[in-house]
Amino acid sequence: MGRGVKVAVIGGVLAVMVGGAGYGAYNMVSALDGGGSGTEAKSGPPSADEVAEASEKFFAAWEKGDATTAASYTNNASVAGTLLTAYGEEAHIGGVEITPGRATGTSVPFTVKAKVSYEGTTKPFGYESRLTVVRGETSGRPLVDWTPSVVHPGLKDGDTLVTEESATPQIQAVGRDGSTVLTKEKYPSLGPVLATLRERYGSEAGGTPGVELVVRHTSTQAPDTPLLTLTEGEPGKLRTTLSASVQAAAEKAVKRYGESSVVAVKPSTGEVLAVANNRADGFNAAFQGRVAPGSTMKIITAAMLIDNGVTSMNGPAPCPDTATWQSQTFKNLTNMKPNPGATLANTFLRSCNTGFIKLIDEKPLTDASLTQEAEERFGLGQDNWQTGIVSFDGRVPASGGPDRAANAIGQGQVQMNPLNMASVTATAITGEFRQPYLVPFDLDDREPATAKGLPQGTASQLRQMMRLTATQGTAVEAMSGLRGDIGAKTGSAEVDGQAVSNSWFTAFRDDVAAAAMTEEGGHGGDAAGPIVADVLRVGG
Repeated sequence: MGRGVKVAVIGGVLAVMVGGAGYGAYNMVSALDGGGSGTEAKSGPPSADEVAEASEKFFAAWEKGDATTAASYTNNASVAGTLLTAYGEEAHIGGVEITPGRATGTSVPFTVKAKVSYEGTTKPFGYESRLTVVRGETSGRPLVDWTPSVVHPGLKDGDTLVTEESATPQIQAVGRDGSTVLTKEKYPSLGPVLATLRERYGSEAGGTPGVELVVRHTSTQAPDTPLLTLTEGEPGKLRTTLSASVQAAAEKAVKRYGESSVVAVKPSTGEVLAVANNRADGFNAAFQGRVAPGSTMKIITAAMLIDNGVTSMNGPAPCPDTATWQSQTFKNLTNMKPNPGATLANTFLRSCNTGFIKLIDEKPLTDASLTQEAEERFGLGQDNWQTGIVSFDGRVPASGGPDRAANAIGQGQVQMNPLNMASVTATAITGEFRQPYLVPFDLDDREPATAKGLPQGTASQLRQMMRLTATQGTAVEAMSGLRGDIGAKTGSAEVDGQAVSNSWFTAFRDDVAAAAMTEEGGHGGDAAGPIVADVLRVGG
């Protein structure tokens, strides 16, 4: 046989392994014959010595730029090898120095100092990351548990690192005042928004590309995430509708609670004043979320009832303990007292579910009435909003059966996000639907979505009912201390698999409308309410 070839006959099976063919082939033999030692592979968590040994070997190979060897010390050599190879070849990262920190159990933090070199330009590149050592399932060896974030914390499955001339020029995004520069360093949750704006408008903004090290998200449609600029291009100036002061307040407000999002708009124009998220996954749920909005949906339902002549603000909307619709029984919040003589305003400000459900079968209402109200009056659900970045326009499908009732109180099949509900509030208080937008329409000749809006009588009643909710109803505590013309609507949405409901809140103060959602935040006034109030407190 040729040089470097080993043959083993085990249990009647001929196993041939070529020298250097990979650790996986060797494991097949050692797993069958115990590595020739007569002992079984180790089991249980790796010891401190094993953690140190495995991480040191991995680091040493990585520092040398030996991607294949470094990958062999992981539990997913093929995938690890591809990314580690790209680290040196496509990303042009070299001169790697890794300093491990103190291990905690099987977890090892470390610091990377390196250099990125491309076409005669070199810049330092440093960051912190972490790895975990596990025991190989078949070999029993201590191995680095492979995940792309080991190589860089900004990497996820399917991502890679690339250094090259930028596909699009950088932008200098500025606020509505035309001078305040908006950066992800100052406004962290704007990172994904700014990246998308650059991808869409980098060329239109008039800049020239530079050379950058980026995270390329090959498994998603997300734009590249810049990590290091080697050669500065000329950024193009892009004016947005964002207010620096409102955005700063929104950034701070969402930090109150995890998994929170908020949007503020200017009702008189549709301009987006702020968009902020505090989420572990980095998802722009403020613009792209698709979840039930709970009782904030009652703004649209109340408009439907008024527009169709079913009742009015001062008309009847009795609030019993329970309401049954086509075999499904609906209840109110715990401890809510029934009120058989309630008006729509009273049912609205207390957020009585049963009062709304009792009215949805009144003539001339049909299964499609709520959908028509949402689409024709509030501009929702037609997939035609042109905000300047990716956004979801809400969904209010025509539903029969129990979902017709559930939709009316913001459950069932209704889906919204804070952008949608901020727009709903803006339409409710002005009577005009003005599609929210983040960059001027004439920048790329986008056509804004249109809707006929609300009769002024309906808008006047909705505005007054929201005022009552903020001063006498479920939103009192959250809105306390706010001056000016204020109004609000609370909501909580139950979600399958969650022990605690999502918290929703939408409100206005003068010419600013805002809406927020906090996953598992409880009642609307508990989490989302304080977030919205903090944003409104700053104003426009």
